[in-house]
Amino acid sequence: YILAMVKVAPDSLTGLRDRAVLLLGFAGAMRRSELVGLNVNDLKETRAGLRLYIRTSKTDQERLGQIVAIAPGNTACPIKALRAWLAAAKITSGPIFRPIFNGGHLSTSRLSDRAVAEIVKTYAKRIGLDPASFSAHSLRAGFLTSAAQSGASVFKMMDVSRHKSMDTVRGYIRDTELFR
Repeated sequence: YILAMVKVAPDSLTGLRDRAVLLLGFAGAMRRSELVGLNVNDLKETRAGLRLYIRTSKTDQERLGQIVAIAPGNTACPIKALRAWLAAAKITSGPIFRPIFNGGHLSTSRLSDRAVAEIVKTYAKRIGLDPASFSAHSLRAGFLTSAAQSGASVFKMMDVSRHKSMDTVRGYIRDTELFR
């Protein structure tokens, strides 16, 4: 569904932001708090892709931070979407994802984690799906489900999603393997 969602994003500042939220959240199997917690200085582009430094996360109780690798995409590239958003919004420091007020005025504050859920629900509805069936967690779950359907290694899936428990990841994979 993620590709269909980003295809209906409008050509506007809000559309650019939403496209970047959806693609980056999916590609990094990110929690909504991780997405909205990103700052510009948490990004490092390399020849292989984009490295995100997640300063704090639900599973990082010691607050040691974690690195997430974002690979470039062929169909809908999260890195290009992020670059387009940052350039259009003229964001060079501070929070990456920010609220946009009526009239296209960009806030300097951080987008709320609840806003990520609303973005996912909005785009689910735009492509004809029931928004009540979607949440910000759908980005994370969608990545794991898609990876399992593509035959990805469970260990690589856990590496990307930063899950510590095989049992948790098994719940995402179980449904995709019913007919294998």
